[in-house]
Amino acid sequence: MRVKLIAALLAAGFAMPAAANDMASVLAEMKRLAARIEALERQNKDLEKALASERISEKEPELATRLKATEAQTLAMQGPFKKLAEALEGIEVGGSLTGVVQKVGAGHTASASDETRASYRGDLTVTLPGGEMGDAEGKIFSHFRFGQGTGTGLRPTYTSTANTAAFQTNAGADDSFAILAQAWYQLKVPLRDDGIKANAREHLYLTAGKIDPFVFFDQNGIADDESSRFLNNAFVHNPLLDSGGDIRADAYGFAPGVIVKYENSARKGGEWALSFGMFGSGPGANFSGSLAGPLVIAQAETAARFNHLAGNYRIYLWNQGRGSNYEQIERRHSGIGFSADQKVTDDLALFGRYGHQLKGKVRFDRALTVGAELAGNPWSRAADSMGLAFGALRTSADFRNDSPTIDADGDAVPDFGYQAGGSEKLVELYYRYKLNSHVELTPDFQWIRQPGGNATAPTVKVLGLRAKIGF
Repeated sequence: MRVKLIAALLAAGFAMPAAANDMASVLAEMKRLAARIEALERQNKDLEKALASERISEKEPELATRLKATEAQTLAMQGPFKKLAEALEGIEVGGSLTGVVQKVGAGHTASASDETRASYRGDLTVTLPGGEMGDAEGKIFSHFRFGQGTGTGLRPTYTSTANTAAFQTNAGADDSFAILAQAWYQLKVPLRDDGIKANAREHLYLTAGKIDPFVFFDQNGIADDESSRFLNNAFVHNPLLDSGGDIRADAYGFAPGVIVKYENSARKGGEWALSFGMFGSGPGANFSGSLAGPLVIAQAETAARFNHLAGNYRIYLWNQGRGSNYEQIERRHSGIGFSADQKVTDDLALFGRYGHQLKGKVRFDRALTVGAELAGNPWSRAADSMGLAFGALRTSADFRNDSPTIDADGDAVPDFGYQAGGSEKLVELYYRYKLNSHVELTPDFQWIRQPGGNATAPTVKVLGLRAKIGF
């Protein structure tokens, strides 16, 4: 026992110097860390003091000098980009390239031979800010178009073309010159905005320039874009105005004009608007003659909901001061039209148009077109769509009574054995296949019975394929 106690005391005696040495080491390390922290605090204060000023000095810490130099370089680089961004603010650019190939049999063409024709059309639009006048905001819109190919040449029909997307200048097939299709200025004026422009629910739009009248009148959410939906002209616009000729725009469908529009969006889903427009017609449309006798058109439109699904309804009246009769005599024409599009399910939308000629000797005086577009959700192709349309263009009593007996080519032949008198009936079916966000392919089939109201003329069949690239 005594031996064990002596051994313990000896061990403790040897351990105490070791513990004392460890404690001294710890204290020395703590002093070193305290000095390091104090030095870092001084450097941090020097850095904060240096960064408080934008000036660069050789006496400042190296890190502050580098940070200021980097910041100066970054700001110098941002300057031009910031100015460019400010300059481009409000500018919108859009474009598309649409190509169409159609095949028609020999019995249905004006040339009496099989025709397989290709065409393409390019469209480029640029929208620029048009300045401000108080709370009113201006917009400048320009539209350039180019292309080649006029499409197939059908036997006489009431519809003006089976390929509305075709475009070619009068320079001819070997020249694909671009034209300035549209160039107009629009001023948007807020009304009753309680001092805050963003709160305005009533607006007045004033538009003037070279215009496509169908951008502002006879619109339709399902049947108004030949580059992605129906190709037959009778389904793109009101047939009486376009195929029938009462629009009297220039050779490419554009005319100088002015439009006044009042829009009320106070009730969500029940927006409505009133529009009034005047456009040059005949020689006034292509700037080669007087603007007297313009096309005057007035439209009332409203949005509506069916089972909480959106729809649009439009009714309009027109008076054409320089209408062209089927006798090629210039007289005043007038008519009334109706256009509607309505979603009935999340995937199915319907459309309808009706035109009624009130005054003027025209080849057909009634036009009814109806149809539908079905989105591809049921077959797991949500971006695809299928469209189907039916139409009837009724021969006018004046044309039926005044027409001589004519042959299938439209030439007067007293002994041919029939007179124009029935209704031209049309059907079009397409499937739009979306390859990606910019490219789509659309097989298309058209069927025209009793073309030109001729009950003895063979039924016209047109098979086509459309490709579109857009951005």
